[in-house]
Amino acid sequence: MLAWTALGLALSFRLALAQSGVEHGLPASAPQGDLLFLLDSSASVSHYEFSRVREFLGQLVAPLPLGPGALHASLVHVGTRPYTEFSFGQHSSGAAVQDAIRASAQRMGDTNTGLALAYAKEQLFDMAAGARLRVPKVLVWVTDGGSSDPVGPPVQELKDLGVTVFIISTGRGNFLELSAAASAPPEKHLHFVDVDDLHIIAQELRDSILDAMQPQQQQLRASEVTSSGFRLAWPPLLTANSGYYVLELVPSAEPGAVRRQQLPGNTTGWAWAGLEPDTDYDVALVPESNERLVGPQHLRVRTLPDEAGPERIVISHARPRSVRVSWAPALGPASLLGYQVLYGPLQGGAAQRVEVPAGGNSTTLQGLAPGTVYLVTVTAAFRSGRERALSAKACTPPGERSRAPPLPDAGARGP
Repeated sequence: MLAWTALGLALSFRLALAQSGVEHGLPASAPQGDLLFLLDSSASVSHYEFSRVREFLGQLVAPLPLGPGALHASLVHVGTRPYTEFSFGQHSSGAAVQDAIRASAQRMGDTNTGLALAYAKEQLFDMAAGARLRVPKVLVWVTDGGSSDPVGPPVQELKDLGVTVFIISTGRGNFLELSAAASAPPEKHLHFVDVDDLHIIAQELRDSILDAMQPQQQQLRASEVTSSGFRLAWPPLLTANSGYYVLELVPSAEPGAVRRQQLPGNTTGWAWAGLEPDTDYDVALVPESNERLVGPQHLRVRTLPDEAGPERIVISHARPRSVRVSWAPALGPASLLGYQVLYGPLQGGAAQRVEVPAGGNSTTLQGLAPGTVYLVTVTAAFRSGRERALSAKACTPPGERSRAPPLPDAGARGP
């Protein structure tokens, strides 16, 4: 009798543990999602840098709720060809994933990040690789900043499919390129940090990953907003054989001016163009499924103010070999990539170029020739691909003349 009582108590305790999630070390409300680490393992990364990044990733994942019914993790190396270190669901705890990361070896080879990003997209949605349907997807890309192939198109495809992209740059990467590649806003999804200081961002990044793993009620998203258009993206709600989408666009102030577009069921994005600047638009995505009821998605997007180039170029602080060029900032600063200042002698000669970040509106031109007229052109480059330019003349004053030898005294007689 005592044995049966003890057995019953043990079973009751085990059931309580299982129900509370303690038995597996996971809270009952642990988020579900697929987390893929894309690690630069190419020859451009030193062995020391690779070991530091590997240790950081191990420390990052250890406290995460990894396991069945929670987060699944995978590690893919960037090299000449992408390589999967371990796939989703292969390891069932944070400690096991941490050990697998620490045991990974550097692959070397070229830095073909674009190829690896395209491969990561396949892995994140491939059930054979352990990926799950209708769970949040997160990509954490660790890079030294360089790539041998383009990364823009494959990373945009990932974001169009609803993947949240975090980027950690440990080198001197192109800030504009990486800002465009990371999910918005970049200040939350992009980190520039030295390999010896990675621990500083560990807690913030871990919290951001968990936030991204929470189910999102709003699945329709807008990106690449300009004064004349924007891109829409949504996760796969249908398939090519299960139905189609009807996409509607209407200016908020003109309900009758509706634009409609019918799209195949395997579409996950669309770009609207030819819109009015500084205008609110209401967007509706209506999935028409022949298998089940799928509710519509709604979104309001405001286009940016019109893109106007720099105005009122001012030339100041003129010196024989330098001048300062200032201008009124371009309109539409949120869509501005930056400025290019092109200058050269008006009478002909080699032109030179200076890059100015989007937040700046002046620069000093150095190494000029004294007493010369220059043509200065300031060009604003926008994310839409358009450019706006304005030109002005700049004159450098003559330099100091060398002192001429004194003239002989007119009254003096020669020998």
